[in-house]
Amino acid sequence: MMEIKRDAYLQQLTMRKDNGMIKVITGIRRCGKSFLLFNIFKRYLQENGVNTDHIIEIALDGIENEELRDPKLCFKYIKDAMKDDDKYYLLLDEVQFMPRFEEVLNSLLRMSNIDVYVTGSNSKFLSSDIVTEFRGRGDEIRIYPLSFAEFYSVYEGDYDDAWDDYMIYGGLPQVVSLQSERQKADYLKNIFANVYLKDVIERNKIQNVDEIGILVDVLASAIGAPTNPSKIANTFASERQMSYTNKTISNHIDYLADAFLISKANRYDIKGRKYIGANLKYYFTDPGLRNARLNFRQQEPTHIMENIVYNELLIRGYNVDVGVVQIFDKDKEGKRVRKQLEVDFVVNQGNQRYYIQVAYDMTSEEKQNQEFNSLRNIPDSFKKVVIVNGSKRPWRNDEGFVIMGMKYFLLNADSLEF
Repeated sequence: MMEIKRDAYLQQLTMRKDNGMIKVITGIRRCGKSFLLFNIFKRYLQENGVNTDHIIEIALDGIENEELRDPKLCFKYIKDAMKDDDKYYLLLDEVQFMPRFEEVLNSLLRMSNIDVYVTGSNSKFLSSDIVTEFRGRGDEIRIYPLSFAEFYSVYEGDYDDAWDDYMIYGGLPQVVSLQSERQKADYLKNIFANVYLKDVIERNKIQNVDEIGILVDVLASAIGAPTNPSKIANTFASERQMSYTNKTISNHIDYLADAFLISKANRYDIKGRKYIGANLKYYFTDPGLRNARLNFRQQEPTHIMENIVYNELLIRGYNVDVGVVQIFDKDKEGKRVRKQLEVDFVVNQGNQRYYIQVAYDMTSEEKQNQEFNSLRNIPDSFKKVVIVNGSKRPWRNDEGFVIMGMKYFLLNADSLEF
């Protein structure tokens, strides 16, 4: 099995080493958190002079460590492993399997010679507990499935094949090692049902399993389209003759987001400089899981491409919203009407901002106008970027918009700086 380098994450861990905080590595199950900790980071520690007997490893999701899910036993086990006053490194995997884990971690924080790293696959109890329990002593590192650049670094084949593969089967590390398309499809369908959905249902004690299953399908077919719980409730009522209340839908969407299966993008009114509450957009953390859920039927490249760009921006550490520009236009009768133009992404990092449109196809004049029109109506001078399918190198058109191919965007970590 080839090893995929995940240098960006390793760097985030090494920068935080010995900083007196608990390093919490979060992300969807099976995205490579355990491998990062137990293989890549452990090797780094060993190469930098840490003795193996000063590295304490506990994987709580393994049946062999079932008794260590008891907080008192676990704490005792860790204390007993620490034989001297030198620095110890604790690598604790899937911490959500332990009740009252915050108390264990808090007790460890009081010891000066242990540096703690934990992984978890649910944001709810991690982020909310870390903020309150550790009072600012928790340090979160979010891990994603493979970015396209990571995927491509071990792919045997050319860019076009890799891109097609990634658009269909996504970037979960296990998928890369599977040979046939059938194996990949079966693996994704199987873990969606038996790992992710099962986790969400059990953790949140969901009674009506059919509802959340259909909800996942609705969200999967609507990636990149603005939607909200009442719209979804109406769909259920009209198409399925099912009553599924807004409140329940809203809760179920939160559960899926807490398990890192989906992300919510807020809509931002660029001219009014405010968030618009209604109609969020939802994207899947992994396009392969999304496609598997729909039995690989709906393959609209535009939406999948948009989803991949969204994930890539998050991986690079940007804050990403969906933009709306209000304009006034004339209708057929010449009356002045108000229109909303969409900007795919409003991307912020510190004082940097970018506006990004994602266009699979820009061959027709009409399509170009549609993509450029919202950018033309933005009243500030931050950089405006259009990402198109293919491997075009970046260039600036006469309106000052940067146009670049998907390949350039994905394979150059600083592509937005062009």
